[in-house]
Amino acid sequence: MKRLMCTLPLVLLPALAAAQDNIVTVQDCDWQASARNIVEPWEAHSRTFSNGKTRLALMDTIEPAAAWAWMLVLSPPYSELGDRQCKVIGLNGMGFAGMEFGALNADYDPATGLTFTVPVNVYDPDTAMPATATLRFTLNQATGAIDGDLLP
Repeated sequence: MKRLMCTLPLVLLPALAAAQDNIVTVQDCDWQASARNIVEPWEAHSRTFSNGKTRLALMDTIEPAAAWAWMLVLSPPYSELGDRQCKVIGLNGMGFAGMEFGALNADYDPATGLTFTVPVNVYDPDTAMPATATLRFTLNQATGAIDGDLLP
């Protein structure tokens, strides 16, 4: 999915420039996880794993333009009511500048859980353009722990 860069609100530029460390953040679902943000067509931007227990979806929050893309994760463990945990993965507390969901790859290792990799774009404040990287995150369905990092 290609996306044009738009002008960022001036209040976000310092936050993006200060985010040189590029820390993958895993947050409880909030406004980013709204159904209206699932990229269409849904069947091309959502996949299930582990016999349907885990679902990933690409979310587009539109703004900020340099951080619009989020990964939605619905997965075990289940709550007392029977629903799955809901998390969103972004960068530095915001989204990514882009994500190639069609290139999402998954591997399973019983010792570590499900490991996902997907190409992403990261806003580069030095060039004011997105740079390519790979988001890698591991999901432990028994504990619900999600650990992520950004690979060059």
